[in-house]
Amino acid sequence: MWALILHGGAKEIEPDKADFSRAGCKAALVAGRDILMQGGSAIDAVEAALRVLEDDPTFNCGFGSALHEAGQVEMCSGIMNGATFDVGAVSVIEGVRHPISVAKAMLSEEVILLSGPGARKFAADNGQELCDPADLIVGERPGAHDTVGCVALDSHGLLVAGTSTGGLDGTKVGRVGDAPMPGCGYYADNAVGAVALSGDGEHIARMMLAARIMRGLEHGDPDSAIQTALAQLTMIGGEAGAIALTPDGRFGWMHTSRDFVVAMASSAAPEPHVYLNQTESTR
Repeated sequence: MWALILHGGAKEIEPDKADFSRAGCKAALVAGRDILMQGGSAIDAVEAALRVLEDDPTFNCGFGSALHEAGQVEMCSGIMNGATFDVGAVSVIEGVRHPISVAKAMLSEEVILLSGPGARKFAADNGQELCDPADLIVGERPGAHDTVGCVALDSHGLLVAGTSTGGLDGTKVGRVGDAPMPGCGYYADNAVGAVALSGDGEHIARMMLAARIMRGLEHGDPDSAIQTALAQLTMIGGEAGAIALTPDGRFGWMHTSRDFVVAMASSAAPEPHVYLNQTESTR
């Protein structure tokens, strides 16, 4: 049994951008799904899916990331292994092509998160693809999405969660949101499930929303766990979307943002299913 679900960000998607969002998420899903179908690792599947989104300027990660107040790109990414509880994360990293791959390389390190120039030095020292920071800037993005995320279950029972983001337009230099912080923007535990979020990063971090969803997964179904956590976030004025996956392959996803494009597939239903929002999924 294997399963994979990913999202392209919790934001309002303009009608003329919707097809870009669907196509990008479907392509990312196929990249991760194909690894799982061949018996590959959930770690590799999550990385492959998020690399596709990082290459697509429709999404706010990698190429096409948001620009901070000084007009540059700073990115964050995180990934977690649900068997070992290893975490790899980078924040405010510049000049790398695929932040998720740098985060994945961090999984074997003693420290769990590197930031700024130190994160880029780690990337260079470990053979990750570097680039001129200006190469990540595009004139006009096809969409204005938030953090992207992916969770996967492989045929060996490993659960993995990952995120990638280009931050917020016009934000302060050096800003770190929820995306690279385990327990906030993502988490994975083989015995409980895996979750990845997108939305108002500071509010998500304040509420440690991934941890709240994980606690809900211990006692209920994934949709209920997400719904309860999002209601708690709403109480402090935040909005978000979340995806979750249980050890037995059950999906969960909900959002309080207007849109939250999601794609999913599993060994029971390997053809991609892509939805712009929950209203679309129930039609």
